[in-house]
Amino acid sequence: MIIKHADVYCPDHRFFRQDIVIREGRILEGSFPPLPGEEVLEADGLYALPGLVDIHFHGCAGHDFCDADPLGLAAMADFEASRGVLAICPATMTLPEDTLLSIMDTAAAHSCGRGADLVGIYLEGPFISGKKAGAQDPAYVCPGSASMVRRLNARSHSLIKIVCAAPEIPENLAMIREITPDIRVSLAHMTASYEEASAAFSAGASQLTHLYNAMPGLHHRAPGPIPAALEAGAAAELIADGIHVHPAMVRLSFSLFGPERIILISDSMRATGLPDGLYSLGGQPVTVSGKRAFLSSDPSVIAGSVTCLYDCLRTCVCEMGIPLTDAVRAASENPARAIGVQKDYGTLSPGSYGNVLLSDRDLNLIAVIQKGQRIHNYGL
Repeated sequence: MIIKHADVYCPDHRFFRQDIVIREGRILEGSFPPLPGEEVLEADGLYALPGLVDIHFHGCAGHDFCDADPLGLAAMADFEASRGVLAICPATMTLPEDTLLSIMDTAAAHSCGRGADLVGIYLEGPFISGKKAGAQDPAYVCPGSASMVRRLNARSHSLIKIVCAAPEIPENLAMIREITPDIRVSLAHMTASYEEASAAFSAGASQLTHLYNAMPGLHHRAPGPIPAALEAGAAAELIADGIHVHPAMVRLSFSLFGPERIILISDSMRATGLPDGLYSLGGQPVTVSGKRAFLSSDPSVIAGSVTCLYDCLRTCVCEMGIPLTDAVRAASENPARAIGVQKDYGTLSPGSYGNVLLSDRDLNLIAVIQKGQRIHNYGL
């Protein structure tokens, strides 16, 4: 495939009007005449963006990663691809080890034959604080265990890319030291002080899970984990669905951490793409009303989102005032780098997979191209 005259989001984080040549599934460097029978797309006036990478979401289209259902996982991959997310790293909930092992088995058996590629697993529980469980089930919270992580990772065929941990728990700090040479650790669902978070970053942690949510906020006498992350050079996940974080705080986050360290995530649950109603997350009843999902037993507790990553990107740009170049970077290159798949995903660099999203100037999705094949068409 050759995509002609698009405004291409280039590896230096700027847009240039140029062609994209994709052969054998990957992007070539330079321009070439079309081969006999090769598809040529005229994209004048359109943006060409990298396929997005969602490293933290739970479900969509009526399915949840924790269902451990092969058909459900395939349906999730299909839905994500239809919304421009072409690499996925779905997240577990806080559950018993036997249940988590079954989820690992399902992921290991997934073939990536269609839809978004499964490129990792995000272990959000169970090494969190029961005091900040949020929509996680506190009954299954347990201290950090490197041996448990190794058991789960072996069953997943080494798909676990990120493990969450509350740093104020002493066992978690020991686990962070042991696993971070091989697996990224993100601080999450915590009551940690600045000092406790700083110790965890010194031990090897390098990320914050859904910034501001399920963690102490900023305070001038009790700074908490956010300044610790800033000083440690850590990345920060951000749910820009318009529900989890106020637009002013989204703008502040990009300013504080810089566009190179913000990772947009959806944190979506199974109701994404479906009507309002009653659903579940991690075994707990959830009510969905509009763009808000919350525990049915406690409406003050947000239970994931019902917004896909592409819509988070669009909300950032169109409603929150984030520059397009920064939002695209945060939804593609940054998450890909966080889980170590940046050579194949998240950029339009020569050699990477030909995963391209074409959108109009209002960021309406026009076409989804996966490895040089048009898999969804919305107006081209």
